[in-house]
Parts: sequence; structure tokens; C-alpha cells
Amino acid sequence: MPIKVRADLHTHTIYSDGKGEPRDVIINALDKGIRALAITDHDTFKGSLKALEFIRNNDLLSRGDFVFIVGNEVRTLNGDVLVLCSEYPGTDNVPKSIPELLDWVAENNCVAVPAHPYDVLRHGIGDRVRRYKWHAIEVFNAGGALPVFNWRAAKAARELGLPGLANSDAHVPDLVGIAHTVFEVDDLTVESVFKALLNNRVMTIAHYPGPKLIIRRLSWSIKRRIRN
Repeated sequence: MPIKVRADLHTHTIYSDGKGEPRDVIINALDKGIRALAITDHDTFKGSLKALEFIRNNDLLSRGDFVFIVGNEVRTLNGDVLVLCSEYPGTDNVPKSIPELLDWVAENNCVAVPAHPYDVLRHGIGDRVRRYKWHAIEVFNAGGALPVFNWRAAKAARELGLPGLANSDAHVPDLVGIAHTVFEVDDLTVESVFKALLNNRVMTIAHYPGPKLIIRRLSWSIKRRIRN
């Protein structure tokens, strides 16, 4: 009997430009009813590896109601792509050319999803969503993408017949799950989540953060820029 689970597959931690530790992202996800989570720090799997360590130490997977997906938001030569993997591929040395990245993804049992593709302010890949074969498209990004950018991504996904994902793009743990995707899965495993994605058994829940959360996000962004 298929079950429906909420998934947020685009989040960040201190291992790139996020505020929280991986454990903070996981705890917030569980508190929000997110049962499939990916940490996708920029150009590194380190956040995911720390998350796996926390999950093992706290025996979270034995509960049977949570699945973690190893992720990385790769800054390609043409913009940002979410790489989601069934397990850690063993390296942060990921190709930056889109064709080479897609070959690498296939070789490592991963999926590739353009992140906020039409957001010209945040390294979207633009109409390259139409030039290459993707597994899905992020059609709603709650982390700062303007509505017109999300609308264009959703339009491209419809025209290409690709699954669409809604994600929080949370850089502050409180924002995890503010937008998410409902997956219809056979069981809570990475394989089942990927199967649901590839078969387009997904439904986006598009929601922007309210004023308080927007202020927290902007406050963190300003602090990080000053610190750097």
C-alpha cells in the first residue's frame, strides 16, 4: 500500500552557507513532519556525511518513518544543480560541466535536478533545462526565488513532462519544510523515493515564508556576508 511522505530535498548547513549544524536541520525537519530529507551544501557532501553520523548515533532510521538522502548543490559552469545520491559517492570532486556531471550522476546512482533554474539572481541554469535530460526540475524554491522565476520553472517542467519539486532551500533551520514535495512511495527508502520521483508520483506544496522567517533568513545572510 503506497504511503505519502513529505520531502524537502534542498537544504543547507554550516558546511556551506547555512546557519545550522546538520543535526539542527534534521531535528527541524522531523518537527515539521518532513520524513524525506536531503542536505545539499554547495559543492560538498560534508553536510550530508555529518548528518549520516548524527542519524547513526541516534538510531533514527530504525524508527522506520525517516529517510535521508545524500546531496550536494553543484555549482556547474552554467549554474546550480542538485545532485541527490542513494549513498555517498566517495568524493567531493564532482564534474562542473553539465554533460560530464550527468554522466557522473548516472555512474554513481544519483539523480540531477536543476535548482531554481530561472533565478537569474542566484545562478540558475536557465533554458539549459531544455537542452539536457534531467530527472526532475525544482519548480518552487522558497529560499528567495521570485514568483516569476518559479512560474517559469514550473512551465518548463510541464512542457518537458518532468516531475517538479518544491523545496525550502533553507539556509536557516527554521525554514526547513516551509515548501516541500509530497512523494507517494512504497516504503521509506532512498530507492523508493527515487522510484517515485522518476515515475512522477509527486505533488508540490508551494509556500513562501512569512515575515518573521524572511527576517531570520535575511539577518543570517547579512551576518554571514559581514563575517566573510
